Amino acid sequence: MSAPPSNSNSKSHGPRSTHSAGGLARRLGLFDATMIVMGGIIGSGIFINPYVVAEQVHTPVMILGAWVAGGAVALAGAFIYAELSALLPEVGGQYAYLREAYHPGVAFIYGWALLLVTQTGGMAAVAVTFAHYFVVLTHVPLSDGLLAALALGGLTVINCLGVKQGSAVQSTLMVLKILAIAALVGCGWWLVSRPPIPLHPVLDRPVSLDLFTAMGAAMTPVLFAYGGWQTACFVAGEVAEPRKNMPRGLVMGVLGVIVLYLAVNWIAVRDLGAQGLAATTTPASEVMLLAWGEKGAALIAAGIAISTLGFLSQSILTAPRVYFAMAQDGAFFRAVAWLHPRTRVPVVAIVLQGVWATVIAVSGRYDQILNYVVSTDFIFFGLTATCVFVFRWREARARGKTSNASQGRRIARTPGHPWTTAFFVAACWLVVLSTIYKYPGNSAVGLAIVLAGVPVYFLWGRSKKTVTSGK
Repeated sequence: MSAPPSNSNSKSHGPRSTHSAGGLARRLGLFDATMIVMGGIIGSGIFINPYVVAEQVHTPVMILGAWVAGGAVALAGAFIYAELSALLPEVGGQYAYLREAYHPGVAFIYGWALLLVTQTGGMAAVAVTFAHYFVVLTHVPLSDGLLAALALGGLTVINCLGVKQGSAVQSTLMVLKILAIAALVGCGWWLVSRPPIPLHPVLDRPVSLDLFTAMGAAMTPVLFAYGGWQTACFVAGEVAEPRKNMPRGLVMGVLGVIVLYLAVNWIAVRDLGAQGLAATTTPASEVMLLAWGEKGAALIAAGIAISTLGFLSQSILTAPRVYFAMAQDGAFFRAVAWLHPRTRVPVVAIVLQGVWATVIAVSGRYDQILNYVVSTDFIFFGLTATCVFVFRWREARARGKTSNASQGRRIARTPGHPWTTAFFVAACWLVVLSTIYKYPGNSAVGLAIVLAGVPVYFLWGRSKKTVTSGK
């Protein structure tokens, strides 16, 4: 009873748009949406994570197979979120889906975790990674924390100027990321002479529980590397023709990343071998050292710096729309819903996120925070996918109660549903279980942070009721 008033129609048979884009300007097209999808996935991980996979499984087929399987999971997720974005092309993405499918409180807890640790902690870590590579390249006498703060501040200002400006910077950096990956693959192919990748043996151990456990351990960093495309849905309220452009952007973006990731891993396995890949913590640098010596290593360091900056730009562009949507629903400070009258962007939400991410980066606690939220991120990943079941059920009930059995508007549908949807949910929650098993302490803290949002939600609702009754 003390919760904030719901904007969802819990008795309706399908998702109902409770508000439009909320005054936001629809200035993004298909290209922007696709670049935002890819930009949310590709950070520094693809240049480093291949060795983590090779430590767990030890044949080329199994290493590449893990990345193929991860791509299949990501593509299944892209189709699921394509359907959700077509059903609810609203600002906030996952927040809106959870609010309409389940309860505003569930959506609030998601937004709470996103702002407090998940998004801002990730941004802080990426900003410090950028600063590290920038110092290596330029030798500027500045600390990583200060450079991280400057990067966060600069991109925050750019995104306050307008969604088109923020998207243009993000798209430019994304194109540069693609060029960096193309340079890595091209140099590794043309300048390093190696025999074809051996296809035998296929397995590195007999078929057993140990084999499946090792493959599962290899899949965890792969799924993390493929994550991030869902954040593009946050800006659905600013995409033109969102029911068409958001689904297309999601699927095209994820397919593009699958191609890039497989190319990087193929060249790493080809040039370094399975054992050599497992023996280095900097596989991209090792490939470029073989191909072009120190110049190659410097080139890929620049590529990694650009990639981290691009990922940071995408995060600053997208996530504040969730806090904006929360404020519009009365579940957060009303000022966070303020739009600049000329640019039509949520300036307060953007600045709030930038300031908090900077505090985390300067404090140096981002690594610890990231350890806390690994499992919680995938909990909401899977939970959001289950919204498809809820909306399909409501739609079927609505058709059954209506004499005119028209199908309504045509929207993107998840191929193979319910099996592909169940497959994606299971994959997400297996990652959660694996993380809890391996890191029970960190997982417990992460879950506690999420659950702390429950009393905050009800206390917020009670305070809002008190203010309203006192007027």
